[in-house]
Amino acid sequence: QVQLVESGGGSVQAGGSLRLSCAASGYTLSTFHMAWFRQPPGEEREGIAAIHTGGATNYADSVKGRFIISQDNAKNTLYLQMNSLKPEDTAIYTCAAGRGYTDTWWPFLLSFYDYWGQGTQVTVSS
Repeated sequence: QVQLVESGGGSVQAGGSLRLSCAASGYTLSTFHMAWFRQPPGEEREGIAAIHTGGATNYADSVKGRFIISQDNAKNTLYLQMNSLKPEDTAIYTCAAGRGYTDTWWPFLLSFYDYWGQGTQVTVSS
């Protein structure tokens, strides 16, 4: 049974930092492509950071240079370090895991991912 559990969300002032964690169980993290998505209030879910099993990373323009995705295979945990937070970063953040049945990596395609966490709320005040 694959499970993903996020933690680390909360409230922070603009300019602050948070680190989200996504603890994986039921499979080996390094064998899946991983990603972070977020859903701002009243908007659709969007992919913001992804990491390929080979180590390549991809970021949405909105977070590039501020957010860093990483993983600790020994702890089977995915991370998202978020710096220089802005009010527009307010959203529910969710991690996702995908086996990658095709040769093409679709880092921000929702249907590419097989498993999802329950999400954690991040609120950034101005």
